[in-house]
Amino acid sequence: MDKPDNVHRATTPIPEPIPSPIANKVKSKTQHDKEAALQTRQRLHNMLIDDLDLSILDKLDEGEMHGQIEARVSEIVKLENMKLNRDEVRALSGSIVNEMTGLGPLEPLLADPSISDILVNTHEHVFVERGGELEPTDVRFADEAHLLRIINKIVAAVGRRVDESHPMADARLADGSRVNVAVAPIAVDGPLMSIRKFSKNPFTLDKLVEFKALPEPVAEFLWAACKAKVTILISGGTGSGKTTLLNAMSQAISHKERLITIEDAAELQLQQPHVARMETRPPNIEGEGEIRQRELVKNALRMRPDRVILGEVRGEEAFDMLQAMNTGHEGSLATLHANTPRDAITRLEQMVGMGDIKISPEGVAGQIASAIGLIVQASRLSDGQRKITSVTEVTGMEGPIIQMQEIFNYTRTGSGPNHSVIGEFRATGIRPRCLHEIITSGIELNQSMFEPGVMEVGRRSERPMSERIP
Repeated sequence: MDKPDNVHRATTPIPEPIPSPIANKVKSKTQHDKEAALQTRQRLHNMLIDDLDLSILDKLDEGEMHGQIEARVSEIVKLENMKLNRDEVRALSGSIVNEMTGLGPLEPLLADPSISDILVNTHEHVFVERGGELEPTDVRFADEAHLLRIINKIVAAVGRRVDESHPMADARLADGSRVNVAVAPIAVDGPLMSIRKFSKNPFTLDKLVEFKALPEPVAEFLWAACKAKVTILISGGTGSGKTTLLNAMSQAISHKERLITIEDAAELQLQQPHVARMETRPPNIEGEGEIRQRELVKNALRMRPDRVILGEVRGEEAFDMLQAMNTGHEGSLATLHANTPRDAITRLEQMVGMGDIKISPEGVAGQIASAIGLIVQASRLSDGQRKITSVTEVTGMEGPIIQMQEIFNYTRTGSGPNHSVIGEFRATGIRPRCLHEIITSGIELNQSMFEPGVMEVGRRSERPMSERIP
């Protein structure tokens, strides 16, 4: 028996939509235009390099340099009979100035304050992070050699290099932005580069309160603890805001103190007048001359520091850091990678063991318990928000176990529109032991902040932290 017509209609497969030839033409034309623009810029750049006296250009200010290059570009455009209008010539001149004096296609991204990270995945793909979300860009490099030139310009500025024998490097830009690069043979498809931008105006704790990264009472407590020389360890994952928080908290340190910073690539932006900055050095081409953080920590102790600040603890220098904190350098600050305060303690124990130090596990735990006062946990949530999710005090030892007590925490309570995270800050009701140290330092705190309950977020006081807790 034959099936009804409606069954035949229901079971007939729906044909795939035929790609529009017009859409394909538009797409291919756009791609062609981009490639043509890149080739034009590269050709003009090469012609200008041959034509202009770079030693004279270096002596000009940016405006004069831009004017001379734009005038020469206009001449070449006329001679070569290129069909470019005035705005296109001006834009082309700007990109060539960036190529000759800056970082080429990356300059507009570096100038955009809304961008926090620039991620280069080979010369064809560049992504940025805005508001915690990754998004692709139209920026691209002419070819792999073009990207490698930019990479070599960055790493050479800080005395480092990348090549087949040293395919990875950490570096920094002039504004303190952190750069990491990887090239062949470890980068399979082409050179990789990530740039973590830092604000030209360092964040303060007041700003972090405005951004709802932590409540105002928690910020006041951290400011007071730092001012009273409580040793603080900042723990968190990649991109959680550890260095930003360290910079903000360091503003509580007296301008009369001598600070020594130790980093793999110098990026801290301390505002005190008496800061001595040191950074590690990789081995040279013969594999010699390496200077690790451990040697720098040992040397720093001979330089009469009031506080030692480590950009990141990642190896055997952890033992020397603990020794410094236990021998008259209270109030030191450091960051490390860990997911919870307890994990931070475990990682410290493991890093001390990396140095082949002949000390028992109980001895290591005792060093940590007496050296560290507070552990501040910074986290990056699933929607890109950065929060201080825990402030925990190290209270001592009970047998072989390091004892800790949480003073403030952030708890996720739900999800909002577009999968945004909803949560609340709470005081646990525990009064920290270091409160006595803070009070005896002459710092007054409103102790009602430690009463259990949900804490309000957002800035409430119009006076800056330095005036409220002088």
